[in-house]
Parts: sequence; C-alpha cells; structure tokens
Amino acid sequence: MLGFLRRLSKRQPERTLDLPEPEAVLGALAKVSVPPDLAAAVQLVKEALGNCPDVVSREVKLDGGTLVALYVDGLADKTEVEKILDSLLLKRPLAERAGLKLGTSLQRWQEAGLPVGEIHTAGTVGDVVTALLNGETCLLGEEWGQALLMDTKGWEKRQISEPDTEAVVRGPREGYVENLRTNTSLIRRRLRHPNLRIEHLVLGDLTNTQVVIIYIKGIANDKIVEEVRRRLKRIKIDGVLESGYLEELIEDAPFSPFPTVGHTERPDRSVAALLEGKVTILTDGTPFALSVPATINGFMQSPEDYYERWPVALGIRTFRYLGLFVSLLLPSLYVAITTFHQEMLPTALAVSLALQRERVPYPAVVEAFLMQITFELLVEAGVRLPRPLGQAIGIVGALVIGEAAVRAGLISAAMVIVISATAISSFTIPSFDLAIAVRMLRLPMILFGAVLGLFGIFTGLLLILIHLTTLRSFGVPYLAGIAPFIPRDQKDTVFRSPWWAMRTRPELVGFTDLKRQADDLKPHAPGDRRAIAEEAEAEAKGGTGTEQKAAAGRRDENEKVPGKAASPGQATRRRVRRVRRKRQ
Repeated sequence: MLGFLRRLSKRQPERTLDLPEPEAVLGALAKVSVPPDLAAAVQLVKEALGNCPDVVSREVKLDGGTLVALYVDGLADKTEVEKILDSLLLKRPLAERAGLKLGTSLQRWQEAGLPVGEIHTAGTVGDVVTALLNGETCLLGEEWGQALLMDTKGWEKRQISEPDTEAVVRGPREGYVENLRTNTSLIRRRLRHPNLRIEHLVLGDLTNTQVVIIYIKGIANDKIVEEVRRRLKRIKIDGVLESGYLEELIEDAPFSPFPTVGHTERPDRSVAALLEGKVTILTDGTPFALSVPATINGFMQSPEDYYERWPVALGIRTFRYLGLFVSLLLPSLYVAITTFHQEMLPTALAVSLALQRERVPYPAVVEAFLMQITFELLVEAGVRLPRPLGQAIGIVGALVIGEAAVRAGLISAAMVIVISATAISSFTIPSFDLAIAVRMLRLPMILFGAVLGLFGIFTGLLLILIHLTTLRSFGVPYLAGIAPFIPRDQKDTVFRSPWWAMRTRPELVGFTDLKRQADDLKPHAPGDRRAIAEEAEAEAKGGTGTEQKAAAGRRDENEKVPGKAASPGQATRRRVRRVRRKRQ
C-alpha cells in the first residue's frame, strides 16, 4: 500500500501531443501563395480548412472557362452570395457589359461593379482562410494567382432588446448584442462626430476574436489610450470568448475584491463614459462592454441619475450610498452590540433581544454566519435556475426557511430582520461586481465585530479604506474625486449637481479639453431682474451678430455727436429694455 502511494506521489512527466501550434499553422499558411492553377488553389484552401462539409464551393461557367466561389455556410449571407452568382451566371449582362472573360485581369474583375459592398484581393492562403472564417466569399479563377474576396457577412444574430442587468425607469431601452458591428453602430448613432476613434484588434490564436478600442480624440487622455493598447496587445491566449477574459488580463489589482474595470450592457452608459474621457473596449460575441479607467463612484452611479431631475437623482444616489454602508456593516454591528456593547441599547430593546435569543443554542456570530451563508445559497440558486422557478425559490424559499428557523429556535427573529434588511440594501448597488465585493467583505466584518466589537469594525473599515487608497485603474486613483479631494469634481460624486452646474469633466482623468458645456446655462424665470441685468452686461461686454453691430453703431454715433453720449445708468437701462423686448 505504501509503495502504491509513493508511486502516486511521484511527479509524472508531462505528456504532450505532437501537434503544431495554432500560430505556427497560420504562419505557415500566410507564407503559401495562392497557386495559379484553379484546381490546386481550391484544393489547398479546402485542405487548410480540414475539408469540412460547411465549406461550400460553387462553380460558375463563363465564356468557356470556370470560376469557383468559396464560402462557409452559416457565416456568409446566402442571399448576398446568390446575388453575386446570379450576376455572373444567370443574368450575365454584367459580365457581357464589362467585357469580362476568363482571362480578364483580376483588377478588371475588382472594378467590374459586382453587387457587393466591399471587394479586395488576397495573395496568400492564410489571408483567404481568415476571410472565409469571417464570413467573406472567395472567388478564384484560372491563372489569377490571387483571390477576390467579397464582404458577405451574414450570420444569425440576436435582435436589439432591453438590457436585463441594468433596467431603468426612464431612459433608452436599447442594449448591446453579441454582434460587434451592431454594437459599434449603437455608439456611432449617439456620437456623430469625426473625432470618435475605433481601433481594431484580433485576439485569441484559435478563436481570432475581434476586439475594438473606442475613444474620443481630443478628450481621452493619450497616455491612457496607449496603456490600453499596450495591455491588450501583450495578451497571448488561445481563445477569448467573453469580455471577462480581457478584464482579468488587463486589470490593475487582480487579487482585490473590488473591480477596477467597469462593464456595462447599455450603449448610452458607454457613450457617457466616452464623453468623460474614458476608453471603451468591445468584444465580438458578448453584449458587455468594458470601460476604463474605473472609479468607485462610477460603480455607484446609474444612467438614470442623469435622466431624472437633479433633486430626484440626488435623493436616490444618497439612499444608494446609505444602502452600501448598511449592506456592509449592519450584521457586524448587530453581532458587536449584542455581544460586547449591550449598554448602548435601550432597556426595552435589550430585553426584547435577550428574550428572542433565549432559545438560540449558539452565539450571535454563528447565527449571523449561518443566516448569511443560507442567503447566499438562495441567491445563487435563484440565479442558476430557470427564471420563473428561480424567482419562486428566492422569495418563497427565504420566507419558508426563515419562518421555520425562527419557530424551531435555530435563529432569532431579530437576525432574520437584520439579514433581510442587509439583502435589500445590497440590491440597491447598481454594479453587480461592487455588490459581490461588498457581500464578500461582509463575512470578515462580522468576524471583526465578534472578536473586538466596535473597535474591530473600525479596524476593518480602516483596512478597507487603506486598500481602496492604494488601488489604481490605469493610473487613476480608485477614489478619484474623493481622495485626492478636488472641489470641482464634487459635483458628480456622492452627490449629483444640476446639469447647468457641471461645466467641466472629472479632472483626474487628464483631458486635453476639460470644459464640456458653456457657462451661464442656469435657467431663470422670465421676470428675473438679476438675470436680465447679467444678460445685458454680458451683451455689452461682447455680443454677437446683429446686436453687436447695432451696439457698435450706437457707440460711433455717440462719439461723433457731442453731448449725445449716454451715461452708464442710461446705457444699462437701455440694454435691459432691449433684452426685455427681445424676450417678448
């Protein structure tokens, strides 16, 4: 028996299959030119794709010769492919009008006006294979030595729908889908400006996943954009199936429970981040976009904060931060007070809690841990089960288990209330990643409160604060706006100021263009004398258009005619009357 265990404990030599690396395969194909012989070219392309049955080849007879069209079934739009084949084979006026024959040069074919949006050529088998796998159609001819590639992408995709993870009462109902081009178009529709930049990358040796970097030139910090490029280009991995792969490979603090890369399912939220100077990363095959740099204030903000009037948004955001602290501290405070600081409770409340815990056979810390773990299990079960069944499990399960546990004397009714209030508070956090981090830190905070009471809770909060101050997201402090304290940036952190007061973008991101709106946009009532006087003074200092010319003409007349110069008081009254007439 001991000999068997020794053999198991010995490290076995690693066994590897003698297979070529994906990069080596693509590199070898990239060096192989398309042969002039048509049959050899078709065979070489099919063999490179493993002679798979979904690689379709169609022959087109033209003036005694043959052309071959290759495409991958399911990736290319069959309607577009049929249009091309019809123009070459069935209708034929296109070829006859352009004078195209089998021996016509490839450039003439490219200029022939085929019914497709984009046409380009490829000289290597590797480029042809990559194009076919991206949904393009390849046209091969005798003695060409090259391939004609036509954009016929048309795979099935999900329709644009409302995001499931970021629902709002007021705001757009459009969310990202799994198609990259659809997602970029959603951003283009909202940012119709030539300074919007979209850079393309391909990551994943096997998946060849398309990734785009989006930013606004002149607003985004060039150093941050360059850092995003550097971190993405250093990624060497066999496959990228979701943006979460990239998030783990580019984040600043991989061992921190707090997220340092933001993600969203809403195009309007991505556009708002771009307007603040951030960089958005879109990945083909996922409806979630990444946004960097990220701050803790950004995770506590909802798109709806900017669609509602500022007093409403201010109240909602204040309650949201209150929910954050309640979710983190309420169970630990309950354990600390009932264990060490009973003198802080009113006598009636202390007696009530003591009577409730009379039948509970273990201390408050064990009670809190059991209830917290049970709640997390119910949440996870509700997420993994089918949606109708998951909702029933989450609501009914919590009610039934809580009531049964109180009746059995396993937990107190007060603990059920505490855990329920904690759960409700955690759901007020807009970011799922930040909510998960708070739920993870809740258990250590309970342990701190059980060991040292309120002193332990303050120690835990101090450790969390120290950790937050050391975090960076692409060089930007995680507590940007709060620490370091910048008064100008306090207009959109914990509190939300009116739109007319937020004249500048967050300063720490480091923009070229810090100002985002004009001054003096505060609305006022029509009869506001102070506002009218301010407008008149501004007009006197530097008006535009007709008013400026009229003012200049009046000044010239006053200078030419002696005794006609108006006093400062008369000039001000005239300007006020002029502004009033303009408003009427």
